[in-house]
Amino acid sequence: MNITGKSLAQMPFDGAIKNNSLAVSPDEKTAVASYSDSTQIKIYDLDKGSLKTTIKGFVNPRNILFSPDGKLLYITDSSHGYLMAYDAATFQLIEKFPVGYGAFGTTISDDGRRIFINNEAASTVTVLNVANHEADTVIRGFHQPRQGVKLNPENTKLYVTNFENDHITIVDVKTLKTEGEVKGFNKIRAISISKDGKTLYAANSGSSELLVVDVAGKKITQRIPVGKDNYGASLSPDGKFLLSGNKVDNTVSVVDVKTYKNIQTIKGFKEPRQAIVFSKDGKFFYVLNNDLSLDKVSMANYKIVESMK
Repeated sequence: MNITGKSLAQMPFDGAIKNNSLAVSPDEKTAVASYSDSTQIKIYDLDKGSLKTTIKGFVNPRNILFSPDGKLLYITDSSHGYLMAYDAATFQLIEKFPVGYGAFGTTISDDGRRIFINNEAASTVTVLNVANHEADTVIRGFHQPRQGVKLNPENTKLYVTNFENDHITIVDVKTLKTEGEVKGFNKIRAISISKDGKTLYAANSGSSELLVVDVAGKKITQRIPVGKDNYGASLSPDGKFLLSGNKVDNTVSVVDVKTYKNIQTIKGFKEPRQAIVFSKDGKFFYVLNNDLSLDKVSMANYKIVESMK
C-alpha cells in the first residue's frame, strides 16, 4: 500500500546535508524510517519483520518521532518547511505545522504537549504547543542546529547541537533561555543523555570518537575511539552500552559505558548513521541502512538476526 501526501513544489533544502531517522512506536510494533535523499518514508511491521507501507511526497525528510501515547507520528521535511502530523494507525496526514524552511531535528516532552524543532536555515528552535496548534515561542541565537536536540529525562533542560560552531547549547525549559554551552566538538552529530541527567554522550564524526560530557561542569571528560565518520550515540535503556553508527566503515561500535571501551565492532551494514534504536528491554537494537532497509541486531551475540526491506 502506498500513501501519497500533498507536497509543495519547492527547491530542495541544502541537499549536501545527509541524515537518516528511525522511530519505533511505544508498543514496539512499528518502525518508521527515513533518509534525507529519499522522497518516501518506509513503515515496517516489527512483529512480521516486513515492510508494511510507504508514505510518499517528501523532498528532504529529516526527523521522525512518535507521540508518547503512540497515536501520532511527527515528521519534519526541511524543504517543505513543515512538521507534519500523521495518524499512527492509518498513516494519513492530519495536520501540517509551518515551522520554516530548514526544519530539522525534533524532540517531544514526556507529556506530548510541546515539540522542540531545530531550524538549520534560520538558526532557531521553535517551541510548538501541540494543544494550541501554534508556536509558543521561537528561540534564537543558535548556529545551524541540525539533527541533535534532546530533552533530559526530567524535561527541565534542552540540549541543542550547533553544527556550524560545534557547540552544544543548554536551554532552560521553564524559561526557554540559554544558560550555557559546551565546546570542543568536531562535526558533532547525535547525542544521548544518561537517566540521571548528569552525563551527555556525543558523536564526534570529525575525529571518529564518542565524547563523554560532564553536564554540570559543561566539559568533555572522555574520548572514546570508534569507527570512521561516526554519527550515532544511542544509549541502551539500562545505561550500560552506547552504540555508534560508523558511516564510512559500515559498522556499529558497541561501547561499555562503565569502562569507556569499544568492546565490539559489528559489520554488515550500509552507511549506518544516527538512526539506531534499542528495544525497551535492551535485548535488541535496530539499525537503519542508507537504502532504508532495517536490521535487527541481538545484544546477546552482536549478530544481525533479521533484515527488513
